Amino acid sequence: MQFDRIDLEPRTMMGIREIVVMADLTAFYERSFTRVVAALAEQHLAPAGPATAVYHGMPTSTVDVTAGFPVTGPAVAPDGLVLSTLPDGAAVATVYVGPYDGMTRTYDEIATWMQANNLTPHTEMWEEFLTGPQTDPNPATWQTRIVFPLV
Repeated sequence: MQFDRIDLEPRTMMGIREIVVMADLTAFYERSFTRVVAALAEQHLAPAGPATAVYHGMPTSTVDVTAGFPVTGPAVAPDGLVLSTLPDGAAVATVYVGPYDGMTRTYDEIATWMQANNLTPHTEMWEEFLTGPQTDPNPATWQTRIVFPLV
């Protein structure tokens, strides 16, 4: 697997932030992504990038997560939604290809690689869903970009 060191530009994201039971994550994503797209459409805006899930700390049986989309322009977060700024600066990224339930190995590999290269990840990281069930019926070809900003 290839890991790339990249430089992130600051980005604003509109989403829903909740503490979610891991088993309920898919339903949370579906609800959040649908609601954010509707909120943007009401403001005559469109997502400025792929559906994104930002993890605030390491998951356990639950996870503190914001699910939504990057935005540009003068977006306003209606009740129940938040606007947040994603960290900028140095980061490590990779693209995982396959079903979502197979991502654990990729996370293990990226953690090992960062440790071997003396890199410290930020407390927040995110997944960008480049392709998925809405655009591709074959889970084996779904693409998820995993991004770890660095301290």
